[in-house]
Amino acid sequence: MLRIDIISVQPQMFRGFLEESIVARAVKKGACEVNIVDLREFGEGRWRKVDDKPYGGGPGMLMKCGPWFAAVESRLAGDAPDARPARVIMTTPAGRRFDQRVAEELAGEKHIVIMCGHYEGFDARIETLATDRLSVGDFVMTGGELAAAAMADATVRLLPGVLGGGPSATASESFGRNGTLEAPQYTHPPEFRGMRVPEVLLSGDHAKIEAWRNSESARLTRERRPDLVGGRDE
Repeated sequence: MLRIDIISVQPQMFRGFLEESIVARAVKKGACEVNIVDLREFGEGRWRKVDDKPYGGGPGMLMKCGPWFAAVESRLAGDAPDARPARVIMTTPAGRRFDQRVAEELAGEKHIVIMCGHYEGFDARIETLATDRLSVGDFVMTGGELAAAAMADATVRLLPGVLGGGPSATASESFGRNGTLEAPQYTHPPEFRGMRVPEVLLSGDHAKIEAWRNSESARLTRERRPDLVGGRDE
């Protein structure tokens, strides 16, 4: 079973994520365990301080070393000595791009700790805790909570038994093993406001349907994501 620990100064942001989503279903099924950890429980002093002004001046506040080291080490303390080391992920715009390949990697792990950045970021020494630095895109958010939720969702949905339909449920999705976008899909009715479902999908000929889907997948990828043509970045 995959265990995910998410450490944040805004743990309340994950309430709906854990109660209403596919992740909630996965937890109920026993496919994974998700723990939201309040960094302020490890804050320093009377006011549970977790940030301070940066040395050398500059805007904003930086997250302090002490609370982060204490919080992460508390989550790793329960791992068996002979267990595979946990993946400790720092959310940062300077990180490697999170994509489907990374989600597949993480779905094969036993323990993931996600560190949600906030304020002006982390004291640089906190990076020594991380095995991975990951970013969900070339933009900056006010905190790493949304990034952590996206990473957890993309990972958990790949766990066995979480989605209906078994392995085939994710086999032909966008960014799957062939690296292309998924072909268009249709459901009832066969015609709506003059727009008809392609006849091949109504034919019952599975070979022709598969060929059409492959062709449409390639076409959409060329038109909408030409950067994916020829393979994805490693």
